[in-house]
Amino acid sequence: MQSDKSIAVIGSGPAGLTCAAELAKRGYKVTIFEALHTAGGVLVYGIPEFRLPKSIVQSEVDYVKSLGVEIKLNHVIGKIATVDELLSNGYSAVFLAPGAGAPMFLNIPGENLSNIYSANEFLTRTNLMKAYLFPEYDTPIKIGKKVVVIGGGNVAMDASRCALRLGAGEVHIIYRRSKTEMPARAEERENAEEEGIIFKYLTNPIRFIGDEFGRVNSVECIEMELGEPDDSGRRRPIPKPDTEFITETDVAIVALGTRPNPIIPSTTEGLELTRWGTVETDPETGRTSKDRVWCGGDMATGAATVISAMGAGKRAANDIDSYFKSR
Repeated sequence: MQSDKSIAVIGSGPAGLTCAAELAKRGYKVTIFEALHTAGGVLVYGIPEFRLPKSIVQSEVDYVKSLGVEIKLNHVIGKIATVDELLSNGYSAVFLAPGAGAPMFLNIPGENLSNIYSANEFLTRTNLMKAYLFPEYDTPIKIGKKVVVIGGGNVAMDASRCALRLGAGEVHIIYRRSKTEMPARAEERENAEEEGIIFKYLTNPIRFIGDEFGRVNSVECIEMELGEPDDSGRRRPIPKPDTEFITETDVAIVALGTRPNPIIPSTTEGLELTRWGTVETDPETGRTSKDRVWCGGDMATGAATVISAMGAGKRAANDIDSYFKSR
C-alpha cells in the first residue's frame, strides 16, 4: 500500500514530468506510469533530434528521478490497471497526462495501402525506435525518392524534414488552405522551406492509388479555394470542380493531428469528455469531473505546445497540493 500522500502520474511527457517534479519537491511520493519503453513522452517519440536532442530530455528525466519520483515503464493504464484501481489501491490522487497519441486520418479510398504512415507512427519509428539506423535497430521505415506529407501543422513540418534527412529525394507538403491559414509556426515553415520542402497550398487529396503489390504509388488531389470562415475562424476550403490531378509518390505521411487514446476514458467511470474526445478539465486547476483525478496537457486541450503542457502540469500540482492541505 502507498502512503496517504502518494500520487500517480499517467504519462512522462512535459505535463507529467512537470507535475511529478513539483509534487515531489513538496514531499509527495510520486509514481509515473509510462506506456512506452522510454520516458519522455512526445519529447522522445515526436520531436526530432535536430529540434530537441534526446540527451537534454534524458537529463530532465534523470532530474525528476533524482527528486525521488519512481518511473514505471511499459505500463499502459487502462490495461495493466485502471484509474479506479489506482485510487482504490492506495494512491491519493491521479494526474492524467498521457498526451494525445491517436492519429486522425483522411478516410479516403486507398488509405490502407502500404507505405502510408500516420505522422505519429512515422515519427515514433524514426525518433524513438531509431529506424534511421536499420538494420542496426530492428525497426524498418520506407523512404523512397518522393514523399508527400498531408497537413499544415508543426508535426507535418517535423515529418517532412525527417523524411528529407532519411534520404528522400523530394518532399511535398500538401495543405488544403493557403499559406496564411497554415497552423504551423512561421519559424517551422520557414525552416522547412529553407531545406527544400515543396509546399502545395490549396490542394486536398481525394484518393490514394496503389500498384499491383498494394503499395502506394500516387495520390489524386483536387484544387481548393477559400470560402467563408468556419468554426476554427479560418476560411473554409472548397473543392474547385474539374481540377483533379495525380502526383506520384513512394511514401505518404498523414499529419492531420491527434486525439487522446480512448483507453483511459473508456475504463474510468465518471470521467466526462468534450465533443472532441478530450477530458473535460478546469483550465485553471486541472480538475476533472471525477474526484481526485486531475488532467493536463494534450489529453485536456488536444495537440498543443510543450510549454502549455508544462504550465498545465504546474497548475495541477499546485491544485493537488492545495486540495490535500485543505483536508
